[in-house]
Amino acid sequence: MTTRAEALRDLRRTLTEAGFETAALDARLLLLAALGIPATDLITRPDVPLSADEAEILAAFARRRLAHEPVARIVGTREFWGLPFRLSPETLVPRPDTETLVETALDLIPDRRPPLRIVDFGTGSGCILVALLHELPNATGLGIDLSFGALATARANAAENGVGDRSRFALSRWADAVSGPFDLIVSNPPYIASGVIPGLAEEVREHDPRLALDGGPDGLEPYRIILSEAKRLLEPGGLVVVEIGYDQEEDLTGLAAAHGLEILRVAHDLSGNPRCIAMKRS
Repeated sequence: MTTRAEALRDLRRTLTEAGFETAALDARLLLLAALGIPATDLITRPDVPLSADEAEILAAFARRRLAHEPVARIVGTREFWGLPFRLSPETLVPRPDTETLVETALDLIPDRRPPLRIVDFGTGSGCILVALLHELPNATGLGIDLSFGALATARANAAENGVGDRSRFALSRWADAVSGPFDLIVSNPPYIASGVIPGLAEEVREHDPRLALDGGPDGLEPYRIILSEAKRLLEPGGLVVVEIGYDQEEDLTGLAAAHGLEILRVAHDLSGNPRCIAMKRS
């Protein structure tokens, strides 16, 4: 019988030989998910043999990873802002770079106690909205998406992370069905130019929903819509914080000026790339 330690070693070697740079981490996460155990159990009981069912589940997980399916999609969850989030085929995998948006928004809110009103366009898994509500105890939020599946996932994530009673989720094409007013608009919209998508990494191209990637011919169409609605939706002095692509800072600065929004901050991710822009309604 193969033990837990042996299964981990074998899967790590298989993924390494297949060229996966994160083979050790991938193997560990897949094994823990296949066995349904916490990391401490693997550390303290490495010699427990795998059952036939466990071995079969792990083998299936390995095949999916070797086909370049992201680990988060295989195990069905991903941590963001220290909170667990379920995933579905209609949602992006939350990425650490997006935490820059949450951090920036919170940094621009000096007092976290007021009953702020937040809208999150393209909410997906709900990770941005849920993270903000987790840090703003009296805030309420509205998550908007064009996918029923994404909205169901976001609603479940809000409930599981203790903010379900302060959040609502609605189907809309951007602000078409939204009236406001809000104190904060946030969004990680689709911002990849349509023609670039076929050249993306396989893990993104084949497994992330195109609806959450495609920002139109130049990648800027969602920003044009969101910023054009900002004055209608925001309270005076209200904030807009959006994630951007690494090469979109100049374009967003121009769009903000065109719609009467003042740039407050351009925040960079851990790689040093511009990752989000914060604006204010004058």
